[in-house]
Amino acid sequence: MTCSRRNFLAGAGAVIFTTGVAGHAALGRKTLAATMEDGTKRYGMVHDETLCIGCTACTEACREVNKVPEGVSRLEIVRSEPQGEYPNIDYTFTRVSCQHCENAPCVYVCPTGAAFKDPETGIVDVDAFKCVGCGYCLAACPYQVRFFHPETKSADKCDFCRKTNLAEGKQPACVESCPTKALTFGDLNDPNSEVSQLITQKTVYRDKVELGTKPQLYKVPHQKGEIKG
Repeated sequence: MTCSRRNFLAGAGAVIFTTGVAGHAALGRKTLAATMEDGTKRYGMVHDETLCIGCTACTEACREVNKVPEGVSRLEIVRSEPQGEYPNIDYTFTRVSCQHCENAPCVYVCPTGAAFKDPETGIVDVDAFKCVGCGYCLAACPYQVRFFHPETKSADKCDFCRKTNLAEGKQPACVESCPTKALTFGDLNDPNSEVSQLITQKTVYRDKVELGTKPQLYKVPHQKGEIKG
């Protein structure tokens, strides 16, 4: 990646935010490998905070499978302040990662098309070759989950293991590694998929839905009263 590619943005004008809606047809369940080929899905995930124990096995699996360098992370599990009184102390754990928004601000502000939403899966991803390091997508993301990869110097984030596990017909590394099955991944366009069933059966919330981003990461709250929208 050359300096000249990055410098072309010098003196760029204001960034205009827009919105859009991507429609996808609901079809029957197929394997993940087939999904990558026929392009009819809308992938999403549920993090069940009642099952998460904060072990960070998901974070380490993500780092290993996707070759994420030390010092940055595509996925973090954040622990709350202690709740209750000794000896009945409890904690809540929540996932912080890309929300794979249906209306993704990062995609709309990218001047080179490096930030994009995969039409086959609905996954929001980054083309490292097209990225010029302008930082617009980092600033536009309301969840603040993007970072600059220290080796490629391009924007990076969770891609649901699109280029690794998913391409091989596997579940994302975080899902495969979770010892308590707190993570569920699948096609939100398939009403019979496990992830769709879970969303209809459980009380769930999504972060910052008031912004109209339509995040595809759902969370089962640890306690009643934690519903955020």
